[in-house]
Amino acid sequence: MGRFVDRLRALALAWGAPGLFAIAFLDSSILPLPGITDLLLIILVTRHPSGAVLFVVSAVAGSIAGCVATHAIGRKGGDALVRRRFAGARVDRAMAILRRYGVMSVLIPSLLPPPAPFKIFILLAGVIGISAVRLATAIAIGRGIRYTILGLLAYHYGDAAADYLAAHGTEASLALVAVLAAGFVAFLVWRKAQGRRNR
Repeated sequence: MGRFVDRLRALALAWGAPGLFAIAFLDSSILPLPGITDLLLIILVTRHPSGAVLFVVSAVAGSIAGCVATHAIGRKGGDALVRRRFAGARVDRAMAILRRYGVMSVLIPSLLPPPAPFKIFILLAGVIGISAVRLATAIAIGRGIRYTILGLLAYHYGDAAADYLAAHGTEASLALVAVLAAGFVAFLVWRKAQGRRNR
């Protein structure tokens, strides 16, 4: 598997933006390639700073496409397919989170670095019937924020961005999730207050 991943990485670097799109697609769909999209984005932006926006857009678009494909598998394969791939207790916990929080259960993991669980939420979003449009919107927001930040780090700090990500990536992602969660809670409180006012 390691040699295969190395070949994929070399091809993606040679192809540039289309290669990054393909890797992001595979990483979000059928192949477990944890962290490779992040690393390739940093390398490509460091080597070709003028293409930073294109690389970020390619990574986000590839991730959206891969997630939509995985969502379709979950919708067609159903609960039985997901339970064959993941432990039953894990599926039950993820299902409960999805039913309670909806697409926020997809958006937040999309911000987090590996090994945070992600694909199980995408598959189960298909199982419980969350629409592909809502899913794609959540992924666009989550991955858009994540890859934009990585692109900016790579643009300004070059190779040092990868070292920073390795040392502080989890903490930075958790801080971002905390801010997003606080905003979501504030929105829920505001919406509840508006509902009471309109009665």
